[in-house]
Amino acid sequence: MSTWRTAARMERIVPFYVMDLLARAKQLEAEGRSVIHMEVGEPDFATPETVIEAGKNALYAGHTGYTAATGIPELRQAISDHYARSLSISVDPARIIVTPGSSGALQLVMSVLIDPGEEVLMTDPGYPCNKNFVELVSGVPVGIPVDADTNYQLSSTQIGDSWSDKTRAVMVATPSNPTGTVVEREEMVRIHAAVKERGGHLIVDEIYQGLVYGSKGYSALELADDLFVINSFSKYFGMTGWRLGWVVAPEAYVESLDTLAQNLFLSCTSISQYAALEAFSPQCLGVLEERRQEFRKRRDCLLPALQDIGFQIPVTPQGAFYLYADSSGLTADSFRFAYDLLEHQGVAITPGKDFGVHSPEKHVRFAYTNSIENMAEGVRRIQEFLSR
Repeated sequence: MSTWRTAARMERIVPFYVMDLLARAKQLEAEGRSVIHMEVGEPDFATPETVIEAGKNALYAGHTGYTAATGIPELRQAISDHYARSLSISVDPARIIVTPGSSGALQLVMSVLIDPGEEVLMTDPGYPCNKNFVELVSGVPVGIPVDADTNYQLSSTQIGDSWSDKTRAVMVATPSNPTGTVVEREEMVRIHAAVKERGGHLIVDEIYQGLVYGSKGYSALELADDLFVINSFSKYFGMTGWRLGWVVAPEAYVESLDTLAQNLFLSCTSISQYAALEAFSPQCLGVLEERRQEFRKRRDCLLPALQDIGFQIPVTPQGAFYLYADSSGLTADSFRFAYDLLEHQGVAITPGKDFGVHSPEKHVRFAYTNSIENMAEGVRRIQEFLSR
């Protein structure tokens, strides 16, 4: 028997297909091909200049050592102040734990909450890594099929119907990836009640909370303090490569999360933390608001353009920067479609296979993280591909 074997859990942790597709797109570009990127959920805007300057200043000031595992006190306070200022929510900074991106936050939360064999309910389709975070701690991710009838979100009724004696937690994302839909406030109240009465935990992914269109948006922290809320500096704040996020946790779990963070991460990058302080400045927030409005314009341009060439998008996304499109009228295999589209037309989109097992072959995701001009060219190339 070979000694070169991986743990059994690796058989259940599936690849992140969009990253393979991105790698191929980069290879084509290196060969001189023009590629229109609508695959990766990364804003095309650079980190705001004031944040970059704050990072430089932190470097020159010698802020390059370890920090507390929970984050520098100034940043935890700044996040708390942001909740108070933008959403009128009082959050004790002691409940805020700064993490290496939202991925780090989810790894901590799953590790603290989930024992082997315990279930976490989540949407299908949903962000693919969420399932893998559960698998990593030998938990059981349970994908619940959702569609346009439920706004591609879990309902309290579905949670009740899917709950078992092994269920430990429910995870929702609002706005969501890949659909951009939100959980309405009234439904979130019902979801929280359904989870609480069954003795479970509610985990709410709010990394796109700042990117809501047509309304102010809200945070689940308005409703209760016995849930876990995940957020990030990557999406709204445009700091993807700085790898910084946070979790607001119930007070009873802060010490355990701190202990685990000490062992897994030691601390987040100190330069990133000091730079992130500037993200909450009025000047920076003004830039971010302009970008939010630009994302909305892009959504409003791309959505009808895709519908005009045969994609079905039954729900207008209320946030994030994604369109989850039914491609069944154009192809029977969205996975092959996405790869052929990249190879033949230089347009990169994400196949539904990345987001679950509920009709993935019928769906693709578009990220409107490119200019309106480039996306228009992308739509033209897709139309050309379809007319071959």
